[in-house]
Amino acid sequence: MNKPSVKQLIERLIPNPGMFGIGVKGVQLFHVIDSIRCAPAIYEPTVIVIVNGEKEAILDGEHYVYDHSKYMCCPITMPVEAGTPKASKNNPLLGISISLDTKMLTELSIEMETTPNSVRKQINTSVAPNLTLANWDKPFTEALYRLLQLTDNTSDMAVLGHGRLRELYYAILKGQAGHAIRSAYGVGNQIARTIEFLSTRLDEQITIDDMAEKAGMSRAVFHRKFKHATRMSPIQFIKCMRLNTAAMNIANGMNVSEAAIEVGYVSSSQFSREFKRLYGQSPKNWRETPISDAIRI
Repeated sequence: MNKPSVKQLIERLIPNPGMFGIGVKGVQLFHVIDSIRCAPAIYEPTVIVIVNGEKEAILDGEHYVYDHSKYMCCPITMPVEAGTPKASKNNPLLGISISLDTKMLTELSIEMETTPNSVRKQINTSVAPNLTLANWDKPFTEALYRLLQLTDNTSDMAVLGHGRLRELYYAILKGQAGHAIRSAYGVGNQIARTIEFLSTRLDEQITIDDMAEKAGMSRAVFHRKFKHATRMSPIQFIKCMRLNTAAMNIANGMNVSEAAIEVGYVSSSQFSREFKRLYGQSPKNWRETPISDAIRI
C-alpha cells in the first residue's frame, strides 16, 4: 500500500466536514474547511497524519507546518498554539488523529529496549520528546492502511482493531519519531509521568520541588531534564498549561472567573494580567474570538 491509497480511503470514509471515529478508542478521521489562525491549545500525546492540506502548530515560538509529506508526533502533553490557516472548501484539511495510549506505548517501548538484538542501542537520549515531524515509511503506511481497512466491517474492527493499532504504534516507534517516543515512554520516563501528574492537577499549587520529588530527582537535575524534554522551564510550562487551558475554556463559553479558578488562579487580576501578556488581549475580549475545534486536532 502507498500514501495515495490511504488518502483515497480517508476521502471515502469522511467526504464531508467533521470528525469520524473509526471504532478504535482515540482514533478519529477529520475533514476541516475552516481557516483558523493559530490559537492556544493543549496537545495530548498524539500522532496526526495529514493526507490533504496542511496544519500549523507553534511551540515556544517555533513554527511547525506539516502536511502529507510528514506526520506529526507529540509524545507528551504540551501547551501549544495550533490552527488550520490554509484550510478551505476547495482545499480541505484531511487526515487522522491518533491519541497515544501511554500504557501501550510504555509496554512496547520497554519491550523493544529489553529484547535481545532490539533497537535499544539505537536510542538517542539527546532527542527531546516534544513535537517531532517524521517521514512516512513503508511499515507506517502499511500499518495505517491495515487499521483503516477495518472500518468496512464493525466486527473486524472490534476483534482486530486493538491489534492493528498496536502494529501501527510499533511502526511509529521504529520510524523517525521513535527516538522521541522511546525517550518519553521507555526506561526512565520520569518527565512524562510528571507531566501526566501535573496535567490532572492544574487547579492545585504544585511547586517545582513537588514535581522533582515525584520524578525522584534533585531540583537541579529535574529542572535540566524537564527543559530538555519540553523546551520550557517547569514554571513556564505550568503557566502555559494553565493559560492555554483557560483560553480554550473561555472560547468554549466558560465564564472568565470560572476559567481562572479552574486552572488554579486565586487572583482574577493576576490571571487577567498574565493572560493579556501572553495572548495580547484581555480574557473578556478573548471570549469573543471564534475558535474552532479544528485547532485541537
